[in-house]
Amino acid sequence: MRPTFSFSSLWTALSAYSSPSTPSSPSPSSPLAPSDETPSDSPLVTPVESRAVTPLQRAALDELDALDVPFLELEPNSASHVLVLGGAGFIGSHTTLELLKAGKNVIIVDDLSNSFSDVVDKIALAAQIWCKANGKRVPQLRFENLDYRSPALASLLDEYAVRGSPSPRSRISGVIHFAAFKSVSESISQPIDYYRNNVCGLVDLVALLETYGIYKFVFSSSATVYGTKADLGLPLSEHDVVHHPETYTDSDGNVTHATPGVSGLTSPYGRTKYFGEAILADVAYSNPKWSIVALRYFNPIGCDASGLLGEDPRGVPTNLFPVITQVLTGRRPRLDVFGSDWDTRDGTAIRDFIHVSDLARGHIAALDTKIDAPFRTFNLGTGNGTTVAEAVHALEQASGRKVPSRLAPRREGDVGSCVARNNRALTELNWTATESLGQCASDLWNFVSKSVGTTTVA
Repeated sequence: MRPTFSFSSLWTALSAYSSPSTPSSPSPSSPLAPSDETPSDSPLVTPVESRAVTPLQRAALDELDALDVPFLELEPNSASHVLVLGGAGFIGSHTTLELLKAGKNVIIVDDLSNSFSDVVDKIALAAQIWCKANGKRVPQLRFENLDYRSPALASLLDEYAVRGSPSPRSRISGVIHFAAFKSVSESISQPIDYYRNNVCGLVDLVALLETYGIYKFVFSSSATVYGTKADLGLPLSEHDVVHHPETYTDSDGNVTHATPGVSGLTSPYGRTKYFGEAILADVAYSNPKWSIVALRYFNPIGCDASGLLGEDPRGVPTNLFPVITQVLTGRRPRLDVFGSDWDTRDGTAIRDFIHVSDLARGHIAALDTKIDAPFRTFNLGTGNGTTVAEAVHALEQASGRKVPSRLAPRREGDVGSCVARNNRALTELNWTATESLGQCASDLWNFVSKSVGTTTVA
């Protein structure tokens, strides 16, 4: 008889991997920052925490238990695995789901400082339903509740080490690193925490991976590395910020040389991303075994079309769309629009909003594509600029509700415009964003409706 998945059995397995400790208290951050997640002063190990399941979610879980879909055992074997650090967060969870859809075994490491354990259950649920619909066998999924800086990570890596090899080898074929702190505003008030986690933690992680012979690394970077170049109003290209000399052909067909350097970084968060890229570039060029890709995100929004996964941080959200949904669901009285005097078509800031599932698929492309350089950066965006006011209108249309808002002063660390040029990702990764702003808004509202458990959201 084929092994089948059940919600209760997965929960038992996940709980077995968790270690209790004292939960952290996330500090508040301002909305509308060009960032991904809100960090906290968490210990290296945090507890599994679950929340009430809504009637719609329970119905989906009951449906899953009735599925006769093979689900591989949660244990190491001879197959390769992808290690996803921070895999329970917004982008990490969607990337994990896309990895499973692509037939890859996944190990999630997350301390749950900015996410919840039931996200892992929902990843498994969404993967099961998708595989059932597409006649696929679900790959392995394992969850470890720990901080990526914990010494316990070495024990986990040791489980996947290939014994008897003359040089270090691992059944972990690649690592995707989402475990950085990601709030611009909080980084300004807590810079030491950001440098300790995002920079010092990265250095120790790379050294550990090298010990186990793991050389494929995908780094979650950010468009903040472009600094105030974004304010020039031109699409941003990867050669605008390089760490080693590069030669490229510009839009006019001229061969141009880019020299290392950066200017106008506006926050400690942006500096940690730039330092992280620089460190990884130096490491990659020092050892030809490394293959390191840094993906510069623009503004991820939306959620998986199933409505099971979305952006649901523990603390105060920092991204635009979850803030708007809090207003729509009555958890927040209004939306503060920071800056109405930018040099844009309606005075509000311009961002390159990209569907998170498109972004997640960009990570699959980065893992699977052979890059002709030890270190390479890629923009992941749509190439289209949308103002904050236009984004608000898109979600109003999707929800059929008005978003109360007020204009507020600009915030420290913000820029007026940030839009990607995607030529490199299209040419070298064969990747491009496909989802529209309207689809992003529709998918997000689908998630919100399911999470609340009713279509009569106040």
